Amino acid sequence: MAIFNDVKTSTMENNNVNQQITDAVTQTNVKVVADAPAMALGSIYQTAAHSTALMFQNAVNAQNQQNILSQAATTQGITLIYSIDTAADGVAVAHILKDEV
Repeated sequence: MAIFNDVKTSTMENNNVNQQITDAVTQTNVKVVADAPAMALGSIYQTAAHSTALMFQNAVNAQNQQNILSQAATTQGITLIYSIDTAADGVAVAHILKDEV
């Protein structure tokens, strides 16, 4: 309590602030100012990492979609190849039946 009274008295009498308080406030301000570049770089690195992760996620998704399209095209092609004989047989049978009737 005595320290508080000394500070209060000295500030009220001649508007001087205790040197210890000035040093504490100055050191706190310097620390806050010194932390700003580190926080900014941390934010930049985090943003860059997130952007890179999204890029890879989009690449994997595009590759997956391309594989699905490739499998669908292959299935359609194989189905077409296997159905050519059946279609040819059907046309031949239709011609035979037309000629007989």
